[in-house]
Amino acid sequence: MALYPDLQGQLVLVTGGGSGIGEAIVRQFAAQRSRVALIDIAEEPARALVRELQASGVTAHFEACDLTHIAALRGAIGAIRERLGPIQVLVNNAANDERHATEEVTEAIWDERIAVNLKHQFFCAQAVLSDMKAAGRGVIINLGSISWMTGTGGMAGYTASKSGVLGLTRSLARDFGGYGIRVNAVAPGWIFTPRQLERWLTPEVEEQVMGAQCLKRRLQAGEVAKFIVFLASEEASACTGQQYVVDGGWT
Repeated sequence: MALYPDLQGQLVLVTGGGSGIGEAIVRQFAAQRSRVALIDIAEEPARALVRELQASGVTAHFEACDLTHIAALRGAIGAIRERLGPIQVLVNNAANDERHATEEVTEAIWDERIAVNLKHQFFCAQAVLSDMKAAGRGVIINLGSISWMTGTGGMAGYTASKSGVLGLTRSLARDFGGYGIRVNAVAPGWIFTPRQLERWLTPEVEEQVMGAQCLKRRLQAGEVAKFIVFLASEEASACTGQQYVVDGGWT
């Protein structure tokens, strides 16, 4: 595993950090000896992860929050700042890829999909801006998806949100670049997390994935997380305003 000395001791905030790709991201930053903070609505796995990391000597903290409620989200970020200090790296990972038939989407469902998959990314970035401006540097990494690039159906709210992540990323990179803040997006492909295995994987789906990818194997969450850690490090110091695809060659 590559080690990036500049990440040691930095405070990294990961939304949706209690499971799946988010958990892998938290573990990778912990391996860099970064200090890690998690925001998640699922308390049990997040608290268990924090206890495990703390037992190994890592500074880790969890705030329970439904990040679709912006006031609560701001409060959770404020609590992390009060406890651990200014936030230096933000990874906007939280999302919900629940499938939904277009004919059955109501206005409330649409608004919820946008809120959980896109809206919070902007308000998290806004909430940490003062920390990063004061430091004259910072990194924001937004999680997108290849779903909108491949024309995936059955999840219009999700794909619309994830396509918006790229536009948001490019805009924030322009707005924040003058303060030394880098903003990038990472678009994973079909990552074989426990949720995907439990909810969506069938022999037919796996055949489709393997047929589309250049790499004929299951992609793991840690492979996305390792690239995110690289982007957060000074090894990627000139990278901003871009989307990087981690999909085994699907797109």
